[in-house]
Amino acid sequence: MEHRKNDDRCSNTSVVGIQDDKVKERSRDQREALPGEPKCVICNRYGEYICHQTDDDICSLECKQTLLCKVVVPHLPLNLPPPKTLPATDECFYVRDSGAQSRSQFLSADHTDFLRTRLGIHVTGDLVPTPILSFSSCNCPQKLLQNIEAAGFELPTPVQMQAIPAALSGKSLLVSAETGSGKTASFLVPIVSLCANFRFQQSADQKRPLAMVLTPTRELCIQVEEQAKLLGKGLPFKTALVVGGDAMARQLHRLQQGVELIVGTPGRLIDLLTKNDIELDDVRIFALDEVDCMLQRGFRDQVMQIFRALSRPQVLLYSATVSPDIEKMASCMAKDVAVVFVGNPNRPNKAVKQLPIWVESKQKKQKLFDILMSKQHFMPPVVVYVGSRLGADLLSSAITVTTGVKALSIHGEKSMKERRDIMSSFLMGEVPVIVATGILGRGVDLLSVRQVIVFDMPNSVKEYVHQIGRASRLGEEGTAIVFVSEENKNLFPELVEVLRSSGAAIPRELVNSRYIACPYSIGGGQRKRKHD
Repeated sequence: MEHRKNDDRCSNTSVVGIQDDKVKERSRDQREALPGEPKCVICNRYGEYICHQTDDDICSLECKQTLLCKVVVPHLPLNLPPPKTLPATDECFYVRDSGAQSRSQFLSADHTDFLRTRLGIHVTGDLVPTPILSFSSCNCPQKLLQNIEAAGFELPTPVQMQAIPAALSGKSLLVSAETGSGKTASFLVPIVSLCANFRFQQSADQKRPLAMVLTPTRELCIQVEEQAKLLGKGLPFKTALVVGGDAMARQLHRLQQGVELIVGTPGRLIDLLTKNDIELDDVRIFALDEVDCMLQRGFRDQVMQIFRALSRPQVLLYSATVSPDIEKMASCMAKDVAVVFVGNPNRPNKAVKQLPIWVESKQKKQKLFDILMSKQHFMPPVVVYVGSRLGADLLSSAITVTTGVKALSIHGEKSMKERRDIMSSFLMGEVPVIVATGILGRGVDLLSVRQVIVFDMPNSVKEYVHQIGRASRLGEEGTAIVFVSEENKNLFPELVEVLRSSGAAIPRELVNSRYIACPYSIGGGQRKRKHD
């Protein structure tokens, strides 16, 4: 077992130059891993060491021994988990132990349509494969299947059931699914599988990138790369993180060493490409996550510039909301794009209970303080969304001073290190409240968060859908408290429609607002017109 060195696998890992440091014997002696740091494969604490026998990250001698006991003899086949039934319908669809090949391909067209209907999957396009019912149904490397199981994925979610086989078949996709539905894994599993299989078949001394994933924020990039590394562990699959805030020289060196996947933001990637000679001819898959956010932030031209530098790759576009502009962008990138909608596109996650409250602007702070000091209504950890960076700083300070509840702010003006430290403190439970701008509204997994408070309504209902989606991951129930006032009058018609479709109670002031063209009664019936 050796100390981890300050290589490119973890940019913020400290240099360990003293070889006679006492090796930690037990897992409890090791600290928690910070965002972006390697994690022990056994307990998820800081992976300070590397096991010689398996090349896995471990935190202590205790976890090394546990790991070696779990290592499968190389010459024996891996035992995949037993078949499981899919608890999606009253009818029984059984997951068969198929070795590697999918048996779902033998379903009739009627059975396939019935399965998609019951799972809420809507597909348009030619020759889209049948949904899989288990990860073992995919033609993926067995080590990848083992990594999927180790990551805690037992059964695929509906978006994974349809998107994974479609992507593995080579189809270009436009995918829309509810926030927290497992979209990230639905494009990473095909990427890891296709990259690993390619390396197995055609090894080369000069390893050029085979896949690229773009996201709108640094935080989302870090999360996507971390999950990609977990899925690719033990396979010929290396990643490079290309984002602002970290030294470009380090990122360039990582690319020059040879990687399979680049995960980055559009701006930094273009900087790197224009200033350096990087070969992208072998990129076979080009994935965009949170595409609508890309367009809102003005990244369209940068994304298209990067796309034109590639040699007609397979395109995977993902978002919780889809607009005509996104559909147009998809058609510009690839022909015969298959469209996959899971659940209700552009609608909030059904697992999130929305609680809109009519609050005048001057009373919002006091209402927030009341909630945070209420044992009945305060359910930490909580994310509070505001509309500006200055507002985030001021409100977090006011929360701490007034309520005694520790709160920190996070936004784009803070450095990468500050943001990582803040997120680490929040996710480890040291800080119960975080006040954020829209930087945390997109894609970032906040697994322990079950309550979101929208203090300032965003500029669009689509962004609102993303923000409240942070209160639920993979179907877990959550609550979103939303402050509404006359300041949001331009959003009233669409907001009321979203709230009604979710069965949320709508404040009387909002229902009766003159800014709603056709008012609805609170009980859902028709209003009687008054005689003039």
